[in-house]
Amino acid sequence: MKNILIAVLLVFSVSLFAQTGQNSSFVKITQKKCLKNKGTKLILKEVVSDSRCPEGVNCIWAGEAKVVVSVYEGKNFIKDEELVISVKNHQINKEWFIKYLSPSQKNITSINVVPYPKQGVKINPTAYYIKIGYIK
Repeated sequence: MKNILIAVLLVFSVSLFAQTGQNSSFVKITQKKCLKNKGTKLILKEVVSDSRCPEGVNCIWAGEAKVVVSVYEGKNFIKDEELVISVKNHQINKEWFIKYLSPSQKNITSINVVPYPKQGVKINPTAYYIKIGYIK
């Protein structure tokens, strides 16, 4: 029985390490305007609202963050887009970001607004950014 338990644990631990072989990376969409580059550039214009459940609090609803992202082509402003970052809108947001990211960044696995709220801590509006995880 002891040998069976060890064998199961060994198989389980090997399967966990096998999944970390993917080459994960992140893109940060910040509030800084660096429009020297050619091509499409995304800039976080503002966080309109952040109703995500703070760490250290039990909530009925996970909440959402509403953001405005500006799209530039080179130095030319194209448009502002209001996005609601939440679990239920993940696929919609993923499809929107895919239109503007480089081909190597289009296998999106996560879209998050950072920093995540904490109970009793006020977030400086300039500290926000969007973190997009993708697999190369």
